[in-house]
Amino acid sequence: MTPDVVIIDSGGANLTSLRYAFERLDARAEVSSDGSRIASADRVVLPGVGNAAHAMRRLRDAQLIEVIRTLTQPVLGICLGMHLLFQRSAEGPTACLNLLPYAVESLTVLPGLPVPHMGWNQLRSLRNDPMLEGIKDGDHFYFVHRYAAPVTEHTLASSEYGVAIAAVVRHRNFWGAQFHPERSGAAGSQMLANFLQVQPCC
Repeated sequence: MTPDVVIIDSGGANLTSLRYAFERLDARAEVSSDGSRIASADRVVLPGVGNAAHAMRRLRDAQLIEVIRTLTQPVLGICLGMHLLFQRSAEGPTACLNLLPYAVESLTVLPGLPVPHMGWNQLRSLRNDPMLEGIKDGDHFYFVHRYAAPVTEHTLASSEYGVAIAAVVRHRNFWGAQFHPERSGAAGSQMLANFLQVQPCC
């Protein structure tokens, strides 16, 4: 049976495209800000477009902070949603969900590398993980972001934008993708399909 997916209503503009991306994989996907509905889902997606402080305030107002922190099913944070999994973000600065240690910092403007980082970039796998099944080094994904997480022991795959940045991270049942898999063609669809199959474990 295809898992039941709930996309947390974080107010981002990508909610509809995310829902359609899962539906193309024959998964039922629902957007919700109801804590009990989120807790009962087989899979949970934390999307995000915009500002970390605003996103955390929206989650707090919906009384979802502790709901998200205590989820035991697979959870995928996308773009800003990945940032929210960390201890804090330099955007604001903002205290986040503290599910992953370390802080998200602003990208440095470098010659020929404008901020925000917007467009296609490649992944480099650092660790084996079911979320990366069928995804090859050099596969392209679509990025749009001004802030980035460091490469640490929790990083499954990195990308280069002047420096190495975390592109895919994991801690227990929480995964994060810096890019937008719903806008990343076949490779992004493969990652979402993997998310439908992964088991939380450890």
